[in-house]
Amino acid sequence: MDLGDLLIFRTVVEQGGIVKAAHKLHRVQSSVTTRIQQLEAALGQPLFIRERQRLHLSPSGELLLVYAERLLRLSDEARQALAGGAPHGTLRLGALESTTASRLPAVLAEYHAAHPQVHVELITGTNDALTAALLQRRIEAAFVAETPDAPGLAHLPLFAERLTLISSLAHRPIRSAQDVSGDSVIAFPNGCAYRRRLQQWLGDGRSAGTRVLDLGSYHAIVACAGSGTGIALVPESVLDTLPLAAVRRHALPAPLARLVTPLVWRVQEVSPALAALIAQLERMKAQTKKGLSAPRSRAPGTASAARRTSPRPPARPGSGPSAASSR
Repeated sequence: MDLGDLLIFRTVVEQGGIVKAAHKLHRVQSSVTTRIQQLEAALGQPLFIRERQRLHLSPSGELLLVYAERLLRLSDEARQALAGGAPHGTLRLGALESTTASRLPAVLAEYHAAHPQVHVELITGTNDALTAALLQRRIEAAFVAETPDAPGLAHLPLFAERLTLISSLAHRPIRSAQDVSGDSVIAFPNGCAYRRRLQQWLGDGRSAGTRVLDLGSYHAIVACAGSGTGIALVPESVLDTLPLAAVRRHALPAPLARLVTPLVWRVQEVSPALAALIAQLERMKAQTKKGLSAPRSRAPGTASAARRTSPRPPARPGSGPSAASSR
């Protein structure tokens, strides 16, 4: 098998078709089609199931993709080892939407400044989708919410997160699942670790009959919660990036509210580019006095604006500017 053919095959899979793959590879469509057909002929197996104008991986194609990822990565590592010097090539990462929005901008900015020859490709998804992508070798590492219980994986605990329930400002205080009776739940699709935490808090009997609105972004989730569509469970670090979010926050019990986001990777398959990222994250972690915290991206003035989203208690008699300024 030719590595060039494997690269074309992987690109067709990633792009979802011949036309987009040809555009990404700067090739004509007929050239990509011919190379795929030649690869299928050489292997004696169909790699795609052709349905109308769409391509779906065949079982043989799914198997080849695993080996193609491994061979292409080893090829990159071999070139780097022979060339020496700084890491280069492509680093494929996965991350939760919340981590991408609140934690990674500072991390990736520092990484890019230190390793400008590395091209970072980042995908976002639910905890379970990212875990599957890692195990299938479609990505090299992932920032997830739950460390997978699978052999051959290593992890580095990084970002301490606190989850909080949000609702409209007019919603009554929420202290137990009974206080959200009749409310819809707004969440990412199944496979989201935060959604599982919310279902755990609601209880099996309560969550079974709850209406759920599946959304794919925190901007939409927070906006819908603020409008009174339902309740949602989000990391406070995400709310810090949305200073104008008009929502009311409700605390969860500490065991459910607290978690630590790890970076997870395959032990025996660490490229120089990934090793550089792990080393950077370990330095970041060592530099913090609290251990499980790391830089988060925050808009100027976010903290004070976020506090205004929660209702203020009624003013007490005799309180005034001096009392307010002392808080």
